[in-house]
Amino acid sequence: MWLCGWIFFGFVVGLIARFVMPGEQKMGFIRTTLLGISGSFIGGFLAVMIWGGNWRKFSPAGFLGAIIGAVVLLAISEAISPSRRR
Repeated sequence: MWLCGWIFFGFVVGLIARFVMPGEQKMGFIRTTLLGISGSFIGGFLAVMIWGGNWRKFSPAGFLGAIIGAVVLLAISEAISPSRRR
């Protein structure tokens, strides 16, 4: 059940990151979910390390850190990947 929770949480964080980032991102469900999961690992871990808290429980600092981490990863992904516009 925790795996389904991580997938859902990652998808929500990925959607929020895509909403916050200006411009159009061409990615589907899987890439959005992977973006959110990896952003939540990186940003959530750093937020808990900076502001403290228990990483096993929900905390606003961890949620905000997950969104920030996903936005940073999305910006890096957009900068690295070649333009797909025709």
